Amino acid sequence: MRSSTWMLGLRAAAIAAFALSSIAVAPAHARTRHHSTASRSSGEPRLRSSAVLVVDKSDASVVYSKRADVAAPIASITKLMTALVVLDGKQPMDQMLTIAREDCSLHKGAASRLVVGTELSRRDLLHLALMSSENRAAHALGRNYPGGTVAFVQAMNIKARALGMTHAHFVDPSGLSEENVASPQDLVRLVTAASQRGTIREFSTDRGYTVKVGRRMMEYRNTNSLVSNPKWTIHVQKTGFINEAGRCLVMQAVIDGRTIVMVFLDSTGKYTRTADAQRLRLWMESRARAGLHAAI
Repeated sequence: MRSSTWMLGLRAAAIAAFALSSIAVAPAHARTRHHSTASRSSGEPRLRSSAVLVVDKSDASVVYSKRADVAAPIASITKLMTALVVLDGKQPMDQMLTIAREDCSLHKGAASRLVVGTELSRRDLLHLALMSSENRAAHALGRNYPGGTVAFVQAMNIKARALGMTHAHFVDPSGLSEENVASPQDLVRLVTAASQRGTIREFSTDRGYTVKVGRRMMEYRNTNSLVSNPKWTIHVQKTGFINEAGRCLVMQAVIDGRTIVMVFLDSTGKYTRTADAQRLRLWMESRARAGLHAAI
């Protein structure tokens, strides 16, 4: 009976997510206003991320594109999909979960401040996973899904297909595996779906959050410095990093009054991904000002 209920839940999640797949993302060759080419004009931003896709949601037009249809490791951008599946599961958000040894990855760079035995609510674990990219929190969320981690990863891939993420594949809830891959086109769809969930918008853009672990209060900060920048209006965001993926960033933000989804993958320097976002925003704002002056 329990297995049947779980399968019905998966089907329901897939049907609900399928409706979101109707959100069109124009292919890189269609309706592209500006795009990266070998002979890029000097007026376009010199973005240093290896793969980029920037889409204006008002008309689904592509503002900037570079290797947008190529799948690559996405690191902790994965946690946006983890959040969608957790919320689709409709498990009690106040239920207390315990960090177990199974949540501790041996992957190089798999940092976590949550020791084995830590007890936090599902809500707090999701908050830390989205805001501070807490790896053990993300894994614990998947492990405590009906059917365990295997069923959770299956639900992630079902959700990806329902959203039309044709190049995406997931093998773990945290993003520590280089086998978690997606293209920038896939990630525009993922960010769009995530932006429709108030919980994801709130948790991913929170500047800081404090949780009680045992007798101690632990303070966490957002991994994306742009959420604290008053020049930015960010609806949803997620950062990611493992060696195989480089530094990654996805956001939905308002630029010059327009809702923009941006994806930056495989940035080499520590600050390159946010610097690319800044360059992109300044370029779009300068183009808007130039257009206004030309109209006058």
